[in-house]
Amino acid sequence: DKDYETFASDLARHSRYIVVIGTDWKVIPLENLIADLQSLNVEIIAGVTDTTEAKLALETLEHGSDGLLVDTDDLSEIKRIADVREKSEMRPIELTSATVTKVKPVGMGDRVCVDTCSLMKLGEGMLIGSQSNGLFLVHAESEESPYVAARPFRVNAGAVHAYVKVGEKTRYLSEMGAGDDVLVIDKDGGQKKAVVGRVKIEKRPLMLVEARVENTIIKTLLQNAETIKLVKPDGTPIPVTQLKEDDKILIQYEETARHFGIEIEETIIEK
Repeated sequence: DKDYETFASDLARHSRYIVVIGTDWKVIPLENLIADLQSLNVEIIAGVTDTTEAKLALETLEHGSDGLLVDTDDLSEIKRIADVREKSEMRPIELTSATVTKVKPVGMGDRVCVDTCSLMKLGEGMLIGSQSNGLFLVHAESEESPYVAARPFRVNAGAVHAYVKVGEKTRYLSEMGAGDDVLVIDKDGGQKKAVVGRVKIEKRPLMLVEARVENTIIKTLLQNAETIKLVKPDGTPIPVTQLKEDDKILIQYEETARHFGIEIEETIIEK
């Protein structure tokens, strides 16, 4: 009821919290309240009964509700809702600067384009690499060029063997498919989930990029083309075709290894 929505909006201007429980329409009223109250110091608590409603409430208008009021007698459902809530609180990923040590064309290989259901902006991309503890920020194809239209939904991610960051784990690019979740990372380490709409694997000329962080050399293989870009520490995209030794680029580096994509304390040598 629009009158109740207006009443709730007016009431929120005099409250610290407002609880919103939809009886028939759930999404549009919540969207309207989030948009209307975003500049005020008020927290919106959405009433939910299951994980589907919880996920929807937490993702509405990208901002989502500030909390959840759960109405269910199912303890397992409560645990699942708590898990959804925890995953929604995505903390920034720590990115660091690495120094390029080698840029070398290496011939043909199978490379992967990850086409998402989201439009990425300048400074956004995915974390990709040949070693799971050292991932490069590969920029989305969000910049226009004289020769090819921008495809801001796409990251031309690299060779099939490479890892891609998905939540707290990594997966092989060759494993990704439509409907999978993937992380979109910005130049400041901010992260958000995107849904994969399509994965394209094609034979293309590849470029080996190696970089040093601390005392470790990390590497990745990317398509050798002007539209494939890494990201400099100031957030500026730089084409792999223009990379040279001693350039600085953004990466994520971890000292721990991974087993089946999960972080573990183990000695693993990757070359």
